[in-house]
Amino acid sequence: MKWRLLNTGFNNGAYNMKFDFNLVNSIKPSEAVLRFYRWKPYCISLGYNQTAEDINKELANADNIDVVTRPTGGRAILHAEELTYSIVLHNSSGMSNDEIYNLTSEALVKGLIFFDPVFNKLEKENLQPDFKKEYRKPESVLCFSSTARHEIKFEGKKIIGSAQRKLANGLLQHGSILVGSYHKNIVKYLNVSSEKRNLIEKDTAAKTTEISTIIGREIEYELLTEAIINGFETVWGSKFYTQSD
Repeated sequence: MKWRLLNTGFNNGAYNMKFDFNLVNSIKPSEAVLRFYRWKPYCISLGYNQTAEDINKELANADNIDVVTRPTGGRAILHAEELTYSIVLHNSSGMSNDEIYNLTSEALVKGLIFFDPVFNKLEKENLQPDFKKEYRKPESVLCFSSTARHEIKFEGKKIIGSAQRKLANGLLQHGSILVGSYHKNIVKYLNVSSEKRNLIEKDTAAKTTEISTIIGREIEYELLTEAIINGFETVWGSKFYTQSD
């Protein structure tokens, strides 16, 4: 299996989600893809089973924030100060969804350790929550309100949120590597009471963290991307090539 590397830079929400969807529908049996991208303008994405009524779209639009639905599951995320990754493999890869998720998490952990040794403190979640129960909680509207199995935490706080879906042709997994704290502003755009908003705001602060907060300095996205690529190449045991290679 040959890994192709893409870095598509800044694009809007509709473009980013369509790009990932097209990747998984066009993936060839002999290849896999690792893609990095960012968001301009900032964007709230909803899981494909999530109702759009969770978000105040008028307020988001007034603040120049896109609202889109992901082709994967999970809950709402405000994509802002983050590095987003996606991986795509053909269904003939011979790997289970769980194996792909676990290897991807190991690669992300390894990449962050390459970026800064402080991330030796990262840990992967071992338990899978009861999402039917979790989704009954008011804070469950947000992706970062709970941590799924294999997702990555730093000192108990979630730092990378991922979602995965197997389609007819291949498997797509994409996720948010939190760099800055702007993602926490998503509470402003929730269609909930002020009481619930305050509860969710406290819950988000208690359960999430980001690279800049941990390191205490401005993050160079190019260096972070290079470190994550090195993590993938180390864990997957493959050299990733660009379109021009």
